[in-house]
Amino acid sequence: MQAATWQLPRTLGALRRSQFSEERTVRRSVKDEVRGNLIRKLQCGEPLFPGIVGFEDTVIPQIVNAILSRHNFILLGLRGQAKTRILRSLTTLLDDVLPYIAGCETLDNPYHPISRQGRMTVEEMGDETPIAYLRPEQRYVEKLATPDVTIADMIGDIDPIKAARLGQNISDELTIHYGLLPRANRGIFAINELPDLAGKIQVGLFNIMQEGDVQIKGYPVRLPLDILLVFTANPEDYTARGKIITPLKDRIGSEIRTHYPKSVEHGMTITRQEAWLERDSAAGICIPGYLREVIEQLAFVAREDKRVDRRSGVSQRLPITVLENVVSNAEQRALALREPLAVPRVLDLYAAQPSITGKLELEYEGELKGGEAVARELIRTAVGKVFACYFDGVNFAQVTQWFELGGTLRLEEKCDSATLVRQLKSIQGLLERTAALGVGPDEPDAVRAAGAEFILEGLYAQRRISRSEEYGFYAEPRHQEVAEDARERRPERRRQFN
Repeated sequence: MQAATWQLPRTLGALRRSQFSEERTVRRSVKDEVRGNLIRKLQCGEPLFPGIVGFEDTVIPQIVNAILSRHNFILLGLRGQAKTRILRSLTTLLDDVLPYIAGCETLDNPYHPISRQGRMTVEEMGDETPIAYLRPEQRYVEKLATPDVTIADMIGDIDPIKAARLGQNISDELTIHYGLLPRANRGIFAINELPDLAGKIQVGLFNIMQEGDVQIKGYPVRLPLDILLVFTANPEDYTARGKIITPLKDRIGSEIRTHYPKSVEHGMTITRQEAWLERDSAAGICIPGYLREVIEQLAFVAREDKRVDRRSGVSQRLPITVLENVVSNAEQRALALREPLAVPRVLDLYAAQPSITGKLELEYEGELKGGEAVARELIRTAVGKVFACYFDGVNFAQVTQWFELGGTLRLEEKCDSATLVRQLKSIQGLLERTAALGVGPDEPDAVRAAGAEFILEGLYAQRRISRSEEYGFYAEPRHQEVAEDARERRPERRRQFN
């Protein structure tokens, strides 16, 4: 329902004579309201959940069915699967404004108050009862479930100070300090990580969901709340930290499974949408498309790697934060070298390891190897996969031969782009191959250097050349010479210590 602020009636009498008819307000529950607005959006072809990508054929149809069925529902999924974002977007299915009795803690319907405070106000003031209005975002209440949450937090408790101030008997309903659930009346109440909620609190939830009555300090209080209850949970937490008790699970109408992006393209769309890239900087930022693919592929590779705990999952926040970190490292380099353009390189991807290791829960094998080592191998694998897509069947014999003849190339991070391009030109046929990446000879030096470095890193990922921190890129025979030289010098060191 749309209404301009200056047209909204401010008393119950004016409300009865307005577009907020008693028939519509009394009989339309929150679930009916959400259902009705969803039906209107479906008929008009409007987007249901703007910004949610990759769920169009899986999760969203199930959510639509749950809403059309007037169900309370739960989203089950690993971390970083947009569960909370989906719940918060449910406010788009609420009316623009909703009238309630002004000053009423439980946001009572003016025509049908459920609390004693609301009933007394209407009885005493009649048509002069003051009316206030709620916006959609005010009708969404979210609570993160933690083991220390109490019944008082969720439902309410007796407030002795309030009783003394009002001169009421402590058993009177007017002395209750209402918790989150009553204050979410006529709205959407979301609980994140439901299994973390203590069992006795879950009992209080399903009692108020089904029967609408609660007991506060032994006093029965009838609260027929009008609420759409939605939850999120990680399925692995059922045994790891807690569980959803059976009676509550039985009262949740629909259980909907979320998932990670099923394609790199969907993942890239999400990352582009969420990453902070529109930043104010002295250097312009140009992110190569192939590097975006590598960053997204990194998350896909990590989710399949046996050294990473699949039960924990790899959040979609990983490629988002990695992209931001990669851009920041390129920006830092451009500013230090006073270059007008910051172009991220594969080198920056390795520099972004702090945004990778913190998001990987490793299995025993991964712990033995170490988070940084696992991250470097994941980057190498991701580069190899993307490189194969761009250069499948391309002949790089001319490039690899340059290294086999003894050439080595170390690309310094603090080296300016023009110098890098001059170094890369010494490798015959390398810069010409960047055309497959959409990099032409007229592109800025920073773009050309980034493309050539990606090719070298791709050849390294396919084990056609080698790379080390000391020597940079080189051919395998050179690696053997280094190893043999090290073995020859090792006895001398022992003798020195002896």
